[in-house]
Amino acid sequence: MPDRYDLLVEGGTVVDGTGERAFAASVGVRDGRIEVIDGPTDDLVAARRIDATGRVVAPGFIDLHSHSGLMIFADPLHEPKIRQGVTTEVIGVDGLSYAPIPDLADLEALAHINAGLDGRPDIAYDWSSVETYLDRLDGLHPSLNLAFMVGNSALRIGAIGWEEVEASDGDVANMRAMLREAMEEGALGITSGLDYPPGAYASTDELAALTAEAARAGGFYHTHVRYDLGDRYLDPFREAIDIGRRGGGPSHITHFYHRQTFPDGPGPMLALVDDARAEGLDVTFDTYPYEWASTRLLIMIPPWVQAGGPVRTKERLAEAGVRDRIRRELAERGVLFAGRRAWDDVRVGAFTHPDLVRWEGSTLGDVIADRGEDPVDVLCDLLLAEDLRVNQVTPGPWTETLRDFIRHPIGMIGTDSTFVGARPSPRTYGSYPRVLGQFVRDEALLSLEEAVRSMTSAPAARLGLRDRGTIRDGAVADLVVFDPKRVRSNATYEEPRQFPDGIEYVVVEGEIVVDRDRHTGARPGRVLRRGA
Repeated sequence: MPDRYDLLVEGGTVVDGTGERAFAASVGVRDGRIEVIDGPTDDLVAARRIDATGRVVAPGFIDLHSHSGLMIFADPLHEPKIRQGVTTEVIGVDGLSYAPIPDLADLEALAHINAGLDGRPDIAYDWSSVETYLDRLDGLHPSLNLAFMVGNSALRIGAIGWEEVEASDGDVANMRAMLREAMEEGALGITSGLDYPPGAYASTDELAALTAEAARAGGFYHTHVRYDLGDRYLDPFREAIDIGRRGGGPSHITHFYHRQTFPDGPGPMLALVDDARAEGLDVTFDTYPYEWASTRLLIMIPPWVQAGGPVRTKERLAEAGVRDRIRRELAERGVLFAGRRAWDDVRVGAFTHPDLVRWEGSTLGDVIADRGEDPVDVLCDLLLAEDLRVNQVTPGPWTETLRDFIRHPIGMIGTDSTFVGARPSPRTYGSYPRVLGQFVRDEALLSLEEAVRSMTSAPAARLGLRDRGTIRDGAVADLVVFDPKRVRSNATYEEPRQFPDGIEYVVVEGEIVVDRDRHTGARPGRVLRRGA
């Protein structure tokens, strides 16, 4: 009796994720696993056949940075990502994981203070450990797979609290024990977000100790660096590399890019990574392929204001003396100057208050001009009126140097996607198609094989996912079929919530989730636990 497959993807060009040259083959899927078929398939029996003639068949894309750890509960179909070809994404990034947090009041407080970045869906916040959080996600049955990282803010909240204090030896020991248990329950490593309190209060020594604990369990350090450190140009990345060096573990710099305000271009930044690797250190990075950043508006407020958690933060924001100090500090940083033009590029959103919804997608400068009030008063009043949940979209990677990071052989792709507000950064909807369409096909910035490698096998290796990221016999059937002539992003700054063209089929765990550019409603995703 002839072989029977659940799915046959026939006649396509296979880009297998390794970086090696593309080849003609068919791909069979049986029991959620891949079989590469070199030869005719006419005599094979399949429950479903896909004609991939003129199409590229690639492993599913693996996103190293996503802010969906809460919002996916509100939208498990997760179309902004699955429609791009993303079949696995990393959550718990920027130090802002939602486990382990033993006290449920602290869990709700973290969701509260971070709502402008990660959202605050109306769900029961009733888990405490990594195991119970991941079980909740598994029970959700999302469209794609999730890989979880432990945030250092969660560890600090559990061991120390919300205050800006130095961790004692006992505190560090407690954080290490919490991390060790989290790794045993399925986490893949430790993340930091050194612009986001309370994780921002961590010292280099503290982070090196946590990296050592993660490395002992086979994990790595994933960092949003401390951008206000030293020269603000190279010193933040020097610290990230030194944490890996001192902790004896791999370090991964997330959303690594050059800003126009940095003086010497991207060369010295990339040289730091190259030199560290030449030294024998395991250093990698990801970048997102758009010029627009996004985070919570609260990031514009100095970290000391946020000590103590969201309730204390709101109390301070209402105090005139605190506002005066904020005004002085922002002026010293060059954020406030004559003409108030510093606000012109800060687009604000995620408004719910009836008096503010008309400003959705407008700039902070527009709001300030309309109100005719002091910028800091407007900033604080917006945050208070919206219970801290305002999002911002701002200029990010400088267009002229973005390509240097995308084509670097160590670089990978992460979307840094956010899911709040009417007009998020276009990176949420268009990152992978933009690389494939604009940077590979239109500009020939890098080969298709190298681009796919940076989206698949490279992040799989970084995460320790041994059976994903390549098309080979026995690998898990996470697949993308796209038209190389048609693939492109439609997401723009003005209209970011636009699905791409050319991502025709997406397969997760052997099940078709996107079929001829449409979501099937299937939700075969699960949490990819370490060691499972």
